[in-house]
Amino acid sequence: MISRLFNRWFVKAAPARLVTTGFISVILAGAFLLWLPISQLPGVRISFLDALFESTSAVCVTGLTVVPPGDTFNLFGKIVLAILIQIGGMGVILMGMFLIMITGRKVGFKTRSLFIAAQNLSAGYTHLIDIAKTIVIITFSIEAVGAIILGLCLLKYFDPLQAFGHAVFLAVSAFNNAGFDVFHGSASLIPYSDNVVFCLTITFLVIIGGFGFLALCDICRNRFKWKKFCLSTKVVVFMTSLLLISGTVLFKLMTNQTWLESWFQSTIARTAGFASYPLSLFSPGALLIFIVLMFIGASPNSTGGGIKTTTIFALTLKAFSSSAGHDQNSFFHRRIPEIIFTKASIVFFFGLGVVVIGTILISASQPGLTLDAILTEVVSAFATVGSSVGITSTLNTFSRWVIIFCMLIGRVGTVTIANALVVGDSKRSEYTEETILIG
Repeated sequence: MISRLFNRWFVKAAPARLVTTGFISVILAGAFLLWLPISQLPGVRISFLDALFESTSAVCVTGLTVVPPGDTFNLFGKIVLAILIQIGGMGVILMGMFLIMITGRKVGFKTRSLFIAAQNLSAGYTHLIDIAKTIVIITFSIEAVGAIILGLCLLKYFDPLQAFGHAVFLAVSAFNNAGFDVFHGSASLIPYSDNVVFCLTITFLVIIGGFGFLALCDICRNRFKWKKFCLSTKVVVFMTSLLLISGTVLFKLMTNQTWLESWFQSTIARTAGFASYPLSLFSPGALLIFIVLMFIGASPNSTGGGIKTTTIFALTLKAFSSSAGHDQNSFFHRRIPEIIFTKASIVFFFGLGVVVIGTILISASQPGLTLDAILTEVVSAFATVGSSVGITSTLNTFSRWVIIFCMLIGRVGTVTIANALVVGDSKRSEYTEETILIG
């Protein structure tokens, strides 16, 4: 019985199930390390559930915390957090491939299949090892440059060792869209919101990390020549620019923020979670815009979450092309296959379902919390953003478990989770087709 279950879930498991299991294993290992006294400051002790929450938030690159990391974890604990963020951002399978490559071993067919599943690639992709190497080089290079710039900015506030220590952690956290910081207190980046270079560096790290590894590879390979970009890269560039600009303008019009703070909020809403302006001061309209941007999130194959920019693009294109009386589904002189719109619909409604169910469960568990606060928390967890109006530490045990599952589902992917839970062979029979009335 046990051996049969082991074979089904591990040895002969589908890639989706192994990817999910890999994330859960890393989360549990990280929780155990963070729970140990060697990870915590003297006089500080946290429960295993709190450690599990922090580990899940780190691996799922979310940033929601029930304890302030800077006042809870010592140097070892902060290093553990940074490693968990790096693994979560790059992906468990990619990190595994990286370790295999640096040890000189050959990457087998099973690992390649897992990489395809984890990066949501089509089976026809070739040169996977080259893609993996490029992703690793881009990641560490950008993080290194970001750490140097941030370190120089923080010399104004800390001694050199502390400045560059914070800078390295922030560079890893920002590029992987995690939203974690290890400053003392829970003010996040608000004390540094007037430092232009610091804020711009954080936002550019977040944007590049959320841009998508394959899109970055395509841009570098084609030397920034727009006409040579594949359609997916063009859509990512178009949607990223549109959301950043529109978000900045809307936040400037609806809040009392400066243009820099508005730009920062528009960027951070795309799954990063840092704060330069308290969400609790947002008007209902501005908070709704923030929630929508969180739900959309970053781009595919990136360190960010959400339903992804390409998903909302595909749904919008399909809606407009259908309502306009034609069904060309074309963009930039390319026709998009019908299956793409089906996948986009699945991702959208699965994501919406997770948000609705999570909001209902927490509302039932803690009726004293306002709906906008709960919705912000749940969308932030699912989209792996990490922004909050300040209720995370007040969540009860049940609500924390709900947020943990939302973070895991959001990072691994709703479709991947669904495929991982499917047991048994699919039915081969087909039924008679019949239409239903819509609208």
